[in-house]
Amino acid sequence: MDIKSPEFKQSARIALQDANLQKALGNLKAGFPGKRAAAVARVPEFEELRDQAHDLKNHILEHLDLYLEEFEARVVENGGQVHWCSTSEDARQTILQICREQNAKTVTKGKSMVTEEINLNEFLEENDIRPVETDLGEYILQLRGDHPSHIIAPAIHLNLEDVSEAFHEHHKRPKSDDPAELMAEAREMLRKQFVAADVGITGANFLVAETGSTLIVTNEGNGDLTQTLPKTHIVVSSIEKVVPTLEDMSLFLRLLARSATGQEYSVYNTLSSGNRRPDDQDGPENFHVVLVDNGRSDMVGTQFQDMLRCIRCSACMNHCPVYGSVGGHSYGWVYPGPMGSVLTPQMIGIEKAGLLPNASTFCGKCEEVCPVRIPLPKLMRHWREKEYEKHLSPKAVRWGLSGWAFLATRPRLYRLFSSSASKVMRMLGGGKGKVTKLPLAAGWTDHRDMPTPTGKTFMQQWDERQKQEKQP
Repeated sequence: MDIKSPEFKQSARIALQDANLQKALGNLKAGFPGKRAAAVARVPEFEELRDQAHDLKNHILEHLDLYLEEFEARVVENGGQVHWCSTSEDARQTILQICREQNAKTVTKGKSMVTEEINLNEFLEENDIRPVETDLGEYILQLRGDHPSHIIAPAIHLNLEDVSEAFHEHHKRPKSDDPAELMAEAREMLRKQFVAADVGITGANFLVAETGSTLIVTNEGNGDLTQTLPKTHIVVSSIEKVVPTLEDMSLFLRLLARSATGQEYSVYNTLSSGNRRPDDQDGPENFHVVLVDNGRSDMVGTQFQDMLRCIRCSACMNHCPVYGSVGGHSYGWVYPGPMGSVLTPQMIGIEKAGLLPNASTFCGKCEEVCPVRIPLPKLMRHWREKEYEKHLSPKAVRWGLSGWAFLATRPRLYRLFSSSASKVMRMLGGGKGKVTKLPLAAGWTDHRDMPTPTGKTFMQQWDERQKQEKQP
């Protein structure tokens, strides 16, 4: 996937004018947030579960090496293999080698953002191996030559007519506007792919150190067919997804679906624990886990470690006003929304992704709904600080911040300046009750009006109110 994060501003402008995209994003706003709220309301102890998950994730990250080593030992005991990959290239080459050992020509894939991260599909195609996405949303995107714009709903940026057109073009069937017919059509097309695949590749929502098991959470059942029918099953996962025990995994499952789609649980929660045993009815003959670092270990022990608590529920983007306005593709790489604005700079560099942590209103809704309490606004501020320190911010921004810092550290001067500014803004508003043009703030006033200030600063108004309350 090409990196287009430096083009965020241009992409966002185009997205805002895209009527088809705005229609699709309207469906997002009307769906996930309300369903999450209803699901959470049915669990009185939900906030307590969030605290437990927060603390457990922090414990895991403090002992990440030990749990990963335990996970590997259990996988080997179960007859599988674990491959440690520092970079995307390491992961791609490892997966290619496994596929070549099986003389694979066709690979079925479950939904996996990590395989998007390592650009696996294009790499396999370049090496004469055909990947077939089996998640319905991912399958639609593959037909269109498109990429996911959302973590759990990869085709959320499309409407029904877009899907109908793609199926008509590739399946050579009459167009349909019936979702059930389209799903049946996709099921028919994919069934033979499941049977013919030489290798199945899935992601993992969690890795269980206690048992050496991997867990996938789906609503379609395609993941089960992907990992049980082929002779070889490859799990591709990032390193922070390990949990100590099955009981710990169940804690996160109570949070995941409710935060993501508003379900109590996803339809399928499937554990894989190694190769097929002699008395098993199905399952792969070969089981491989490819663990991808890609800069994550560098985050441990830093101010960005909190980001590694993420369980990929997408609640932050479902509630983000910026994502809800411009969609996922505007972010220009694999991970969109608030979590992407923190994770992407770590992976591709703040030099390329500097616009993303700045694309936030800092309303705090992302942190409010995060099931593991990641302080996403604070982490985005840290990236802004790094951007400023490296002189990557525009000069106007750096001068503005320097000026603000100068005033904010000199209280008397700050009060004088703010008092004068409030009076000037009141004069600019006149009797209209609003300021429609403001020097140095055209980015705001070109699109919205600012209420006319009272002419007094907050501190002045506070002092007056305190005096009034003291009067008999």
